[in-house]
Order: sequence, then C-alpha cells, then structure tokens
Amino acid sequence: MSSIANITNPVEPFLRTDRMPHIWCPGCGIGTSVNCFSRALIDSKVELKNVAIVSGIGCTGRVAGYMNQDSFHTTHGRAIPFATGLKLANPKLNVVVYSGDGDLFAIGGNHLIHAARRNVDLKVICINNLIYAMTGGQTAPTTPNSVVTSTNPYGTYDPSFNLPHLVEAAGAVYVARWTTFHVRQIARAMQEIFAKKGFCFIEVLSPCPTLYQRRNKMGDGLDTMIYYKEFSKIRNGAPTQEVGFGKSGEIIVGKFVDRERSDYRDLMHDKMIETLGDRYIEREACECEI
Repeated sequence: MSSIANITNPVEPFLRTDRMPHIWCPGCGIGTSVNCFSRALIDSKVELKNVAIVSGIGCTGRVAGYMNQDSFHTTHGRAIPFATGLKLANPKLNVVVYSGDGDLFAIGGNHLIHAARRNVDLKVICINNLIYAMTGGQTAPTTPNSVVTSTNPYGTYDPSFNLPHLVEAAGAVYVARWTTFHVRQIARAMQEIFAKKGFCFIEVLSPCPTLYQRRNKMGDGLDTMIYYKEFSKIRNGAPTQEVGFGKSGEIIVGKFVDRERSDYRDLMHDKMIETLGDRYIEREACECEI
C-alpha cells in the first residue's frame, strides 16, 4: 500500500495542486488538454523556466492559474497583446497563449488576426467548446447553425467562423485541429509548435456538457467522446476552406498548415539594419530579477 501511495502522476509537477479541485465541470475537455500540454512539456524537453503561459477570460482562461509555470491571467480578449509584449521583451521565452474560442475570436479577434499577419512567434492553443460557457451559454462566433443557446433559444442562424481557415488566411505558419478524443495527436501537435518559429495555432474541439450538449440534447461528455471518435476524419494537409463543420456530421481534423516565413521580430530587425545600419543597437532581453 505504501508504494502505491507514493506514486505520483507524471503531470502533477506541472500543476498548482494547492488550487485543486479545479472549476471545470465533469465531462469538460479543458483538463484533458492540460494533461496533453503537460506531456508535451515533458516530451519536448523545453526549458521550463523559459515557458510563459498567457490566458484571457473564460473557462479555458483558468489554465494559466492552474499551471505551475510563469503565467499571466489577463483581461478579456487581451491575451494576444499581453503575450506579444512578453515575446518582444524577452525573445527567448516560449510564450503560449491558452484560451477559449470566445476570448480569442470575439472580443480578442482583432488582436489575433494581426498577430497572425505579423507572424509574432506565439504558440496559440484555442479550446473551442462552441459556446460562451462560463457566462451562461450565449452564442459564440464558433457556434454552429441551428444550435440552441441562451441568446438564441430558437436556434442560431448566423454563420460561424471556420477557425483554421481564418488563421491561415491571416498568416499563421502552423495550423492544426484535433478533438479532446485525440489526446496523442494533441500532445504531438503541442510538441511540434514548441519547435516551430512563428504564429502557431492549434484548435482543440472540446465538450461543454453543462450548457452546449445539455441544451441541445446531445448527451454528456462521454457521448461527445463517442461522437468525436465516430465522426472525426483525419485529413492532414486538407485545404482549410474545406474543414468547416456543423452541429452534426463529419469533423475534419489534422495538421492543415506547416509553412515557413520570417517572424515579426526578424522582419523588424532586418528593416532596422537596412534603414539604420551600424546605428541600430540590439537591446538585451528584459528579464525579471527574482
């Protein structure tokens, strides 16, 4: 019994266990994604002191508070600009933006598309539960057609964003989508973005059993896992304009984009050298003294 009691979960060192239990509902997939992220930190062998996690507001926004890394729980929709400041001030940081579809693509949408356009070296993990979950189940920019929400009690009718297509068009160099059923693929994708320079984006489709599935009579979190298993089709390299999905039916998952282009800081450096020559002085990275 004593040997069993001494066994620890390998991801436990990455969590602030004093803040447990967490706030996420039974069947929610955010915790699953955090498990994948912790395993990606282990397998990628990144230097943990150089990992910074930035989150916005919402259910996924609580990730920054639960991870035992340097973290920043920012204001609503402002995770990207806070993260951009961190990266530009200290380029050696691996800056991870970990937030939800509402925070990143509604109030934060303008920041996101311009960070992708500039190719700021950020790792963006978007947990997409297709709804505003923390605030009562309102329609989000990602909510599919004919879904019942608190703000559309008779069903939604406005078109939703196709997130991979949007971020590719804006300029992201890495774009992937997986569901919380695909835990190994999520962890592998997270490893890949740690090795990739530029604006990287992973969409993780996740259940919200309390508000999305319940209101639409879709069962619980387990039912959603079964749905993800049966209806997900892996199509690596699929054109992102073809990967939109609806309330039911096929979900196309995979790694869609993996390309190279100069990131924002390199572009700025090259322009300053071209314009100023020897007058341009590269400043040292800003570091906090502990």
